[in-house]
Amino acid sequence: MGWTPDLLRNGGAKRLLVVVQDRRVAPRFDLAMEVYLVQEGAEGGKTLILGQTSAEKLCHLIVGSDLAEVVCGGIEDEHYQYLTWKKVRVIDNVIGPLEWVLGRWREGRLQPGDIFDHCGGESVQGLSA
Repeated sequence: MGWTPDLLRNGGAKRLLVVVQDRRVAPRFDLAMEVYLVQEGAEGGKTLILGQTSAEKLCHLIVGSDLAEVVCGGIEDEHYQYLTWKKVRVIDNVIGPLEWVLGRWREGRLQPGDIFDHCGGESVQGLSA
């Protein structure tokens, strides 16, 4: 079954897409082969394997599926601007394991630039100028 916007729609609750690679936030949005979708208030989520890397197709999936937020590592400014123009919150420059990211998102604490500190499990901020 292909990934279509109708497959991903689910009325009203805020939903998040995380660009992943090996159960971690993928370093680059435009090279994503896998995404993880989760809905606010739901226990689990859904992993989608993408047929090819394409930032444009990924943007189309995000906008067409009424996703509220996207978590990624690096993202080109063109795609960042497009998604924010379409009212999608882009939480970029995030580095860390998927479960940590989901926990911070559910707690309302996930912010752009969050980096997992493998020693303490907390976010390290302030590394960017």
